[in-house]
Amino acid sequence: MPGKTIWALIALIPISVGLFLLIPRNVPQTAEEQQPERELPLAPGYFADVTPGSGIDFVHRNSEEAELATILESLGGGVALIDFDGDGLLDVFLTGGGYFDGPDKRSIKGHPCKLYKNLGGFKFRDATVEAGLDRLESGAPWFYTHGAAVADYDNDGWPDLLVTGYGRLALFHNVPADGNRRRFVDVARSAGLIDSLWSTSAGWGDFDGDGFPDLYVCHYVNWSWANNPPCKDYRDQSRPDVCAPKVFEGQPHVLYRNNRNGTFTEVSAEAGLQVPRPADAYSKLAHLSPAAQARLERAVREKDYGKGLGVLVTDLDDDGRPDIYVANDTSGNFVYLNRGHGRFEQMGSECGAARDALGRATGSMGVDAADYNGTGRLSLFVANYQNETHALYRNEGRGQFVHASQVSGITSLGLNFVGFGTGFLDFDLDGHEDLVISNGHVVHYPPPPADVKQVPVLLRNTRRPGQKPHEVRFENVSPKAGPYFQVRHLGRGIALGDLDNRGRTDVVLNPTNAPVAVLRNQFETDHHWLGIQLIGRPYRDAVGARLELQLADGEKLVRAVKGGGSYLSSGDRRTLFGLGSRTKIDRLTVRWPSGKSQSWKGLAVDRYWTLTEGEEKANSTAPKSGD
Repeated sequence: MPGKTIWALIALIPISVGLFLLIPRNVPQTAEEQQPERELPLAPGYFADVTPGSGIDFVHRNSEEAELATILESLGGGVALIDFDGDGLLDVFLTGGGYFDGPDKRSIKGHPCKLYKNLGGFKFRDATVEAGLDRLESGAPWFYTHGAAVADYDNDGWPDLLVTGYGRLALFHNVPADGNRRRFVDVARSAGLIDSLWSTSAGWGDFDGDGFPDLYVCHYVNWSWANNPPCKDYRDQSRPDVCAPKVFEGQPHVLYRNNRNGTFTEVSAEAGLQVPRPADAYSKLAHLSPAAQARLERAVREKDYGKGLGVLVTDLDDDGRPDIYVANDTSGNFVYLNRGHGRFEQMGSECGAARDALGRATGSMGVDAADYNGTGRLSLFVANYQNETHALYRNEGRGQFVHASQVSGITSLGLNFVGFGTGFLDFDLDGHEDLVISNGHVVHYPPPPADVKQVPVLLRNTRRPGQKPHEVRFENVSPKAGPYFQVRHLGRGIALGDLDNRGRTDVVLNPTNAPVAVLRNQFETDHHWLGIQLIGRPYRDAVGARLELQLADGEKLVRAVKGGGSYLSSGDRRTLFGLGSRTKIDRLTVRWPSGKSQSWKGLAVDRYWTLTEGEEKANSTAPKSGD
């Protein structure tokens, strides 16, 4: 066994800055092997794992113990940060996954999801039962769950919660309870969200401009017990393994229009999505040119419905309307540009943001967008599969993107990661948005040198004053990020948010078959910050809003309110500007989804401000932190 001995020795070599050595092993690790990794002593780093003692004790499970190696087990679960009770602190919702039951292990059931109330100071308690999240409508048990998306879908000032998974959706309406408390009631069926397909990520946004958020739901593939072909480890045909998504057809995604009365109507075909429709329906899509109609008809004829795993709602072409970006697994990614009144044109290939630099479709999972290079335009980041580079699509303006992973330093990570949850965050508050990625494989026997469990990655934006946009690069600073970044995990969904209102972005990760992790941002800096919460009228969530911060020294920072994002997850909807050493700002201008613009001058730094559409006064908020 000389080869295995050599690899074991290599595994002892310290991880150096900019490089990650993934130790090849051909078998999944057991719970006993995982446990020592979670008990590493806390060491200095940018992020501290504060999960022990926090009150959060949860594991998303996929039923790997049944040893069935189904593709259903590969997706994992997500995180939603939601201040459900309005106390100013972000609570944590976690999807539970599921298991196979019955004598033949063919009954698909769900593990319970959990809601942890934020008590302040990184202390939480289980509030699942009191919040009504222990059961679905009519007392039904949980289904096999994956994702979560947050929105105030009825504009009543209280955030609601959508949960996705295998075979159905759950829509939890946030309603009053006894003693000035809040609780959730599952209203999916009465609201018209009847969905029997395999749903993954979801994104909310006011696509038709009527002031109420509509809903885009990603569907994955047509797996079922009736369509469960045997797949094997490509090196050892005696070992069953998870099938690749290319074995299955994608399922049409769905767009639900908010009827403004608590119900929704499915409008996927009339909105221009790549879904089946009668042959004579294409010519009726008046918002599309004849060439675009023919392109759409061809895509549907080829059953290019997309195998959706991640979705992001934001304004990609700077026309004031929210667009939809979909990360598809092994099929081209979708760029649905909003042509007005909730009608879309799928322009992924034409925009240059559908495939890799060689024109190949990738296994895409997580997604986010940010103005990382100071152009004022939102570029896209997509976390991809092994032997594929994670994709940074640089926004060149007018709805055009360039694959910029190599010039930005992203490709220096190598090709052995399988990326899932991801997001832009300014962890060091220098004004430039950095990147975090959660990694983990989907098969039991991955091709060497990749491993099943993988380390997460933190990339620092190294932008300098006067640097040209195409020269901005990212530096791998994971070795300095803290102990959690030095240990391998079966990473899946992550959510980013300021959990203690100190103006620093924290990270919550929901890996598969391992404890949830809460990472506190403890980066030591004297940098300043500005936090903004937008309240639109009538569309309170204001997804698609553009924030432009003019600093006193002439620099401009652009941020956006986004729907969806990451992977199966929903993060803090407040906007956080890192200011570096600056102690004053000049002006903040908000372009609301309604098309109106407002400006505020002289906002004091190092605090959160609430800005309401149509109101001149900015309200300084000092939510309790618990510290």
